[in-house]
Amino acid sequence: MTNDRSESPQSRPKPGGTRRRLPWLLAAAAVAVVGAVAIGAYVLTAGSDDARKAHDFAPSADNPDPSLGIEGIVTVDYPPADHVQAPQRVAYEESPPFGGAHDQYWATCTGIVYPEAIRAENAVHSLEHGAVWVTYDPDHLSADDVTALAAHVDGVPYTLMSPYPGLDSAVSLQSWGHQLRLDDVHDQRIADFLTALRQNPNTYPEPGATCSTVRGGFDPADPPPFDPSAPGPDAVPVDGN
Repeated sequence: MTNDRSESPQSRPKPGGTRRRLPWLLAAAAVAVVGAVAIGAYVLTAGSDDARKAHDFAPSADNPDPSLGIEGIVTVDYPPADHVQAPQRVAYEESPPFGGAHDQYWATCTGIVYPEAIRAENAVHSLEHGAVWVTYDPDHLSADDVTALAAHVDGVPYTLMSPYPGLDSAVSLQSWGHQLRLDDVHDQRIADFLTALRQNPNTYPEPGATCSTVRGGFDPADPPPFDPSAPGPDAVPVDGN
């Protein structure tokens, strides 16, 4: 029996078949390159926008207090103030307070997220040292919201964060003589406030003062408790006089 291994003309590969697929491969490669360029351009643009926003709120000789450009900012001119000793209260005019007489010991403000509310008089002293105090109403924020807010503070020098029961907004940011109330933990103004006012030497009385723990004065593991009651008649006036 003859074993014919010859191929019929129909079964032979057509010359140039592979070459005819090259235009499709080139087109696919071109699409991939264009896509990569587009993604890169988007990332660069987004990064440039973030850098521009940060630059807009960074203090400079020409703009010593950029926070004045933040919508909703409230400012009060507080001079350096007297100290009180616990449990002495101060009759603050704002809640949370952001200036005026305060405790002789500052609250540790080395990027600590306090799980419980802390004594306002200690926190105000931290503001005098250039810190930003981030407060929130625990009844208005979810656990995820608190985590998102804490990302602005955790481990960041010259910041502290704590709940503040009874707050009339979801979030309130304080630096010496400055306050900003917000209802959204994802509001861009949180980052703007921190950029403009954290350790801004033009806006607080004691540039160079530390935020580290005062041994024997304030224990961040067991801080003085928050007192939600109204100050009594023996409270020290906010101006210390």
